Formats: sequence, C-alpha cells, structure tokens
Amino acid sequence: MSVKLLVAVVQDADAPALMERLVKVGLRATKLASTGGFLRQGNTTLLVGVEDHQLEQALSCIREVCRHRLQRLPGGASEVEVGAATVFVVAVERFERI
Repeated sequence: MSVKLLVAVVQDADAPALMERLVKVGLRATKLASTGGFLRQGNTTLLVGVEDHQLEQALSCIREVCRHRLQRLPGGASEVEVGAATVFVVAVERFERI
C-alpha cells in the first residue's frame, strides 16, 4: 500500500465545508490553524493521509469546495485575488495508526 500526505493550505472560510466534504467521502483530516505570509491573515492547514487510489478524490474535494476571493490589502488601498488552496502532495515512507 502506497500512502501520500496532502498538506492543503486553505482559506479559513472554506475549511469547515472542506472538512465536512472530506469526511463525507470517507477521508480523515487533521486541521491546524496557520497564518499566511503575504496578507498575514489566518488560514487553515489540513493534513490528509490518503492511499494512492484516494488521491484524486481528495484533490477533487478541495477543488469543489475552495474558491478564489478578492481581499483587501492591509490599509485598504487595493484588492488582490487570494488563492483557493495550495496543496503539497508528499510520498509517505511509513504510516501507522496507533
């Protein structure tokens, strides 16, 4: 069995719906609070362990739930489009559920 770890950095506004969607399709995730460097605002980092055959399903959930938004820069002078999600897929050498 080959396992991957998805590290998905998503906007706080999308995190509850994404967690619900992942659970609905039978995937587990660990939710971590994090702060982005560009806008220095809160976001959520999800750690999702999947087997190879579940990878596309997990990515599909992220694509379906997370969306782009316009957000004001600090100081309110202009708006920028912030990303829906940033996802890193990492091969896992060893996995144990204890």
